[in-house]
Amino acid sequence: MRVLLQRVSEASVAVEGERVGAIGRGLLALVGVTHVDTAAAAERLAAKAVKLRVFEDDAGLMNLALGDVGGAVLAVSQFTLFADTRKGNRPSFTDAAPPELGEAVYEAFVSAVRAAGVPVETGVFGAHMQDALVNDGPVTILLEG
Repeated sequence: MRVLLQRVSEASVAVEGERVGAIGRGLLALVGVTHVDTAAAAERLAAKAVKLRVFEDDAGLMNLALGDVGGAVLAVSQFTLFADTRKGNRPSFTDAAPPELGEAVYEAFVSAVRAAGVPVETGVFGAHMQDALVNDGPVTILLEG
């Protein structure tokens, strides 16, 4: 499983031109799932994302987590995080989980973040989406596990 986190001052996701999720300060979490991932893996990465100290304190140091700053998460499914580009110029997505597993693990991630008390907005699993964000920092961190 891979979760690409971007610290944002705002982010939104739209499907067919209609906004389906939006947050202010927080993390945009692009969530990729592979064949061997489980709900337990999703829960571990969600716990890591929620506790990750990537927000600045009064001294300008990254010492604060989502809960400390009243932040939220915008979780968007992203099977392309498992693109294999080693051969040729066309990515292969054979490492991405099939849709049924991908959606179940993605939903486990979303549920775990919510259970930690962090507000969560989502995209629409499997839909063609348009993300908009203001990356704050910029800060972008890849979690794997």
